[in-house]
Amino acid sequence: AECMDRLAIGRHAEECAVRSLQRRGAEVLIRNYRRRSGELDIVARDGEELIIVEVRLRASDDFGGAAASVTGLKQARIVRTARQLLQQQRALRSLRVRFDVAVVRPSDDPDWPVEWIRHAFDCRA
Repeated sequence: AECMDRLAIGRHAEECAVRSLQRRGAEVLIRNYRRRSGELDIVARDGEELIIVEVRLRASDDFGGAAASVTGLKQARIVRTARQLLQQQRALRSLRVRFDVAVVRPSDDPDWPVEWIRHAFDCRA
Protein backbone atom coordinates (compact mmCIF):
# COMPACT_ATOMS: atom_id res chain seq x y z
CA ALA A 1 0.00 0.00 0.00
CA GLU A 2 3.01 2.30 0.47
CA CYS A 3 3.37 2.99 -3.25
CA MET A 4 -0.14 4.40 -3.61
CA ASP A 5 -0.70 8.11 -3.17
CA ARG A 6 -3.30 9.37 -0.69
CA LEU A 7 -5.98 9.80 -3.31
CA ALA A 8 -5.49 6.30 -4.69
CA ILE A 9 -5.53 4.88 -1.17
CA GLY A 10 -8.79 6.70 -0.45
CA ARG A 11 -10.34 5.44 -3.69
CA HIS A 12 -9.23 1.89 -3.01
CA ALA A 13 -10.61 2.05 0.55
CA GLU A 14 -13.94 3.18 -0.91
CA GLU A 15 -13.89 0.33 -3.44
CA CYS A 16 -13.37 -2.17 -0.63
CA ALA A 17 -16.27 -0.63 1.32
CA VAL A 18 -18.51 -0.82 -1.78
CA ARG A 19 -17.62 -4.49 -2.34
CA SER A 20 -18.25 -5.25 1.32
CA LEU A 21 -21.70 -3.61 1.10
CA GLN A 22 -22.53 -5.52 -2.06
CA ARG A 23 -21.50 -8.81 -0.47
CA ARG A 24 -23.96 -8.01 2.33
CA GLY A 25 -26.70 -7.68 -0.27
CA ALA A 26 -26.93 -3.90 -0.35
CA GLU A 27 -27.39 -1.99 -3.59
CA VAL A 28 -24.97 0.92 -3.99
CA LEU A 29 -26.90 3.85 -5.46
CA ILE A 30 -24.53 6.81 -5.35
CA ARG A 31 -20.85 7.37 -4.70
CA ASN A 32 -19.26 10.69 -3.76
CA TYR A 33 -22.42 12.76 -3.62
CA ARG A 34 -21.07 16.30 -3.24
CA ARG A 35 -22.86 19.45 -2.18
CA ARG A 36 -21.65 22.71 -0.69
CA SER A 37 -22.67 21.41 2.71
CA GLY A 38 -20.48 18.33 2.44
CA GLU A 39 -20.00 14.95 0.82
CA LEU A 40 -21.51 11.50 1.22
CA ASP A 41 -18.99 8.77 0.39
CA ILE A 42 -21.49 6.01 -0.35
CA VAL A 43 -25.28 5.92 -0.47
CA ALA A 44 -26.77 2.43 -0.60
CA ARG A 45 -30.09 0.73 -0.21
CA ASP A 46 -30.58 -2.33 1.94
CA GLY A 47 -34.21 -3.42 1.88
CA GLU A 48 -36.20 -0.61 3.46
CA GLU A 49 -33.12 1.22 4.71
CA LEU A 50 -31.11 3.92 3.02
CA ILE A 51 -27.55 3.64 4.27
CA ILE A 52 -25.32 6.70 4.28
CA VAL A 53 -21.75 5.46 4.67
CA GLU A 54 -18.74 7.48 5.73
CA VAL A 55 -15.56 5.64 4.74
CA ARG A 56 -12.66 5.96 7.14
CA LEU A 57 -9.13 4.73 6.65
CA ARG A 58 -7.52 3.22 9.71
CA ALA A 59 -3.81 2.68 9.44
CA SER A 60 -3.16 2.10 13.12
CA ASP A 61 -4.92 0.79 16.18
CA ASP A 62 -5.09 4.17 17.88
CA PHE A 63 -7.75 4.16 20.54
CA GLY A 64 -11.07 5.13 19.01
CA GLY A 65 -9.24 5.34 15.72
CA ALA A 66 -11.13 5.98 12.54
CA ALA A 67 -14.69 5.83 13.84
CA ALA A 68 -13.95 8.41 16.52
CA SER A 69 -12.59 10.70 13.81
CA VAL A 70 -16.14 11.30 12.58
CA THR A 71 -16.64 14.28 14.88
CA GLY A 72 -19.92 15.97 15.73
CA LEU A 73 -19.20 18.68 13.19
CA LYS A 74 -18.54 16.12 10.45
CA GLN A 75 -21.68 14.19 11.44
CA ALA A 76 -23.77 17.34 11.19
CA ARG A 77 -22.38 18.01 7.69
CA ILE A 78 -23.19 14.45 6.62
CA VAL A 79 -26.73 14.73 8.00
CA ARG A 80 -27.24 18.08 6.25
CA THR A 81 -25.99 16.68 2.96
CA ALA A 82 -28.20 13.60 3.37
CA ARG A 83 -31.22 15.89 3.81
CA GLN A 84 -30.34 17.63 0.54
CA LEU A 85 -30.12 14.27 -1.19
CA LEU A 86 -33.58 13.33 0.08
CA GLN A 87 -34.99 16.66 -1.08
CA GLN A 88 -33.60 15.97 -4.54
CA GLN A 89 -34.55 12.30 -4.79
CA ARG A 90 -38.10 11.92 -3.60
CA ALA A 91 -38.14 8.18 -4.32
CA LEU A 92 -35.73 7.62 -1.43
CA ARG A 93 -37.87 9.41 1.15
CA SER A 94 -39.92 6.36 2.07
CA LEU A 95 -36.81 4.57 3.35
CA ARG A 96 -35.47 4.69 6.92
CA VAL A 97 -32.10 6.41 6.95
CA ARG A 98 -29.15 4.83 8.70
CA PHE A 99 -25.72 6.41 9.15
CA ASP A 100 -22.84 3.94 9.12
CA VAL A 101 -19.07 4.20 9.25
CA ALA A 102 -16.96 1.76 7.24
CA VAL A 103 -13.52 1.46 8.77
CA VAL A 104 -11.10 0.19 6.15
CA ARG A 105 -7.73 -1.12 7.20
CA PRO A 106 -5.00 -1.20 4.54
CA SER A 107 -3.33 -4.60 4.25
CA ASP A 108 -1.15 -6.58 1.87
CA ASP A 109 -4.24 -8.33 0.55
CA PRO A 110 -5.83 -6.24 -2.24
CA ASP A 111 -9.23 -6.75 -0.61
CA TRP A 112 -8.70 -4.67 2.52
CA PRO A 113 -10.74 -5.68 5.56
CA VAL A 114 -13.73 -3.49 6.37
CA GLU A 115 -15.09 -3.10 9.87
CA TRP A 116 -18.72 -2.06 9.64
CA ILE A 117 -20.16 0.24 12.30
CA ARG A 118 -23.92 0.30 11.82
CA HIS A 119 -25.91 3.18 13.25
CA ALA A 120 -22.62 4.97 13.96
CA PHE A 121 -24.63 8.12 14.67
CA ASP A 122 -28.14 9.37 14.03
CA CYS A 123 -29.80 12.32 12.39
CA ARG A 124 -30.14 14.26 15.62
CA ALA A 125 -26.55 15.30 14.98
